[in-house]
Amino acid sequence: QVLKMLRGAKDSAPSTFSNSGPKLSGSEKQRDTRMNNIIAAKAVSDVVRTSLGPRGMDKMIQDSNKKVLITNDGATILKQMEVVHPTARMLVEISKSQDIEAGDG
Repeated sequence: QVLKMLRGAKDSAPSTFSNSGPKLSGSEKQRDTRMNNIIAAKAVSDVVRTSLGPRGMDKMIQDSNKKVLITNDGATILKQMEVVHPTARMLVEISKSQDIEAGDG
C-alpha cells in the first residue's frame, strides 16, 4: 500500500488524477491536494521509520534486476525507491541533499 501512495496516490484520491471524477471547487481541490501531500509524506516516513534509532531494523531491497541490497541507512533506502509523487520526490531529494551536506539521511 505504501508503494501505491508513492507511485502517485491514485487510489487514495481519484478525483485529483482522473478526468472522469467529480468536478471540485477551488477549496475542495486545495484540501484534496493537501491530503495527497500528507499521505505521500506519511508514506515516505513509514518506509524509513523502522530503520531509525538504536533499535532500527535493516531493510531488504530488491531492484528490477533482482539485485538485493540490505541497509538501515534512510538515505540509501530512499535512493533505491522509484518515487513519482511530487511531494514524496521532494522529500527524497531533501534527504539526498542532507546526506551530501551532513552525511546523514
